[in-house]
Amino acid sequence: MKKVAFLLASEFEDSEMQKPYEAIKAAGHEAVIVGLKKGEKLTGKQKQATYTAEASIDEVKAEQFDAVVIPGGSSPEGLRLHPGILQFVQELNQKNKPISAICHGPQVLISAGIVSGKTLTSYPPLQDDLTNAGATFIDQEVVVDGNLVTSRTPADEPAFIRETLNKLGTPVGQR
Repeated sequence: MKKVAFLLASEFEDSEMQKPYEAIKAAGHEAVIVGLKKGEKLTGKQKQATYTAEASIDEVKAEQFDAVVIPGGSSPEGLRLHPGILQFVQELNQKNKPISAICHGPQVLISAGIVSGKTLTSYPPLQDDLTNAGATFIDQEVVVDGNLVTSRTPADEPAFIRETLNKLGTPVGQR
């Protein structure tokens, strides 16, 4: 069983949190919602999902986790401004641990300075941001480059979940 951090702030894309979160738990992994403030109620932008931050970024350490998932929506915009979030992602990347980001999630990867020389995808309007940060943008449902898994939109969630679970080493029969 792996321990997976979900970096989350309000205004996340509901299904991009819900579906990967449930799939990772169903595969037997531990999913921990990490926000800016422990106990904070976080609501999706579609108002279909609400979660509570189980830990604050200031009280967790990257070495406590095996992977991180960054859902999209407007959540990444607030997360990318917090130095603790960026350090957490940088440390996971240095240890080559899986980092999965969907939709606007790659904004956090850009701010963490870990996309240069990598091939990624994202919500298409972020193409210039990724390119300007030194990444190669490909418009496809999922892109895996080393420890990074990226996808574009809710329509790509099945491929995003599949590749995230692959990175966690979850055998097909356990999904």
